[in-house]
Amino acid sequence: MVSGWILRLVAAVAVMAATVVPLDRAEAATLAVSAVRAVAATPAATPDDAVCLARDMRVTAPYAITGYWLVPRSDPCVTRRTVEAIHGVGGDTLITFGPRLVPSRVDRAGRLLKEGAPDPDFAGCVESGKTCYQAAREAVPRIRRVYGYAANELFGDGLLRCPALDRRIESGGRVYYRLLLGKSCSSGPYDLVLIATDGDGLGNLMAEAAAYGMKVFPGLPAAPQDVKRPWLPNLTHLRAVTALTERVLTDYRGKYGASAAFAGVYQSFELAVKSRPSVDPTIDLYRAQHAVVAATLPGKTILVSPYFDARRDKGFPPARVGPGMLAIAATRHGAPMVVAVQDGRGTGKTPVYGLDEAAAKVDPRLVPVVGDVTNRQAYYGSTYDYIQAAVRSRPPGVELWVNVEAFEPAPVPGECGRADPMPLRGRTTKQRLDAQIMAAGTAVTKVISYGWDPFLTCQLNWMTPSLSDDLHASWNEPLILSATRNAAGIAIKGRDLAGGTVKLQYARAGAGAKTVTVTQGPDESNAAWIPFPTPTDVDPRRPWLYITAVNGAGHSTTNPYVIPA
Repeated sequence: MVSGWILRLVAAVAVMAATVVPLDRAEAATLAVSAVRAVAATPAATPDDAVCLARDMRVTAPYAITGYWLVPRSDPCVTRRTVEAIHGVGGDTLITFGPRLVPSRVDRAGRLLKEGAPDPDFAGCVESGKTCYQAAREAVPRIRRVYGYAANELFGDGLLRCPALDRRIESGGRVYYRLLLGKSCSSGPYDLVLIATDGDGLGNLMAEAAAYGMKVFPGLPAAPQDVKRPWLPNLTHLRAVTALTERVLTDYRGKYGASAAFAGVYQSFELAVKSRPSVDPTIDLYRAQHAVVAATLPGKTILVSPYFDARRDKGFPPARVGPGMLAIAATRHGAPMVVAVQDGRGTGKTPVYGLDEAAAKVDPRLVPVVGDVTNRQAYYGSTYDYIQAAVRSRPPGVELWVNVEAFEPAPVPGECGRADPMPLRGRTTKQRLDAQIMAAGTAVTKVISYGWDPFLTCQLNWMTPSLSDDLHASWNEPLILSATRNAAGIAIKGRDLAGGTVKLQYARAGAGAKTVTVTQGPDESNAAWIPFPTPTDVDPRRPWLYITAVNGAGHSTTNPYVIPA
């Protein structure tokens, strides 16, 4: 495998030889992964083919994670390279966050304010010599509330429903939209929504996803947050949120309804997957917004990604997951729903550890979150415990995925991570991603991850590999996803197991470790049967069986799979 620094050197030469736009660090890292590959035949031509490098359609490192959150880019060539890079490591699903609808104040000059100063996103919004707010004031007798909405997409006619009120405005080289949302086009009071766009990032993403045979879940408009409790939506603005959601989704139906890439929408406002209170603003938001999805986009899937929190001082035990699953599912209004539970390891809310590690000290990267204590002292359980609770309570009509958090709670010296938005986050490793995927096991139908940028693409410097480089280097290391035993042996399910050996090891009472090695057949990539009668000499102080594998390519599992011996 070509090392990461050579990849970046060749990519740098490719960039200098081509005419491309300037890239930020994350975009450059994405280019490093993709630009050196041989170009394969591309699907039907698009207008961007004249200016962008041809698509490489190969999947060269099909890792177990098959979907990622990412930020849409206004540059079509950057979008193509990013989608190519994700596709190349086995990705087939792309998810975006929805922009937030932000209540705004207006100064005497008719300018939208942000933190007391003119909002730079709307400073250039001018219509017939007036600010966009002033022009809107002349169109209707009363404006009840004013909102700003900064989007990275261009909209079509589906957004502009009322010809006398709604506008597409081109001003200062930027596209804006004015929406006056009332009871009808002729009946107020009206809420003014000004939309500032930064190119057609979502349109670019949809086009590339369709070309690569991938699926996209655009984010729903995110509701305003409660000022004092920002983890909750402010339902004072619910009418504006649902009205804007209906306009946006109507536009999506017209623009993307015929595209095989348009899979559904992502619910951008998060909540914990636990038993819910009787008064619950987030569930109320879900009910209202999901009703709009079901009515406007019948048959499209609603993707929700709630989080676990296993911390004993702030979280909840696995027993509360079931009622949370039911509460979320009850908001779908008959639409198909995917619940992609956040595994919690990246934030430190939920740990990944084996059955044998409950009494062990927490991972050093989790100490800043829960202190230098044992897993049992800090947490109610592991990621595995919580995912199993979700599996047991999955309602009909709901598919269960897992969202493995591809970052660390905080950065440490000598690694890259996320600097903006806060809080700071650190880069994780392929070995830890393997452990998270093993914890999800075969209980979920898909593994996705937050997020591609910057966690898979960042580099400390150009000589160090990104996490996506590491996936390319070691994507085919075997993974053991489940091990089920009976009196005669153990049935194993996993990935990339074929052609090597599976090793079983346990501690014997009064003696050393016992190891059994079994050869794998060339066709046993995803499953294996290990003849292994239940041992009678297990050390009761260490009653665990450790299972590892080496495949025919010589690659080893990065973490053992542990079950009772």
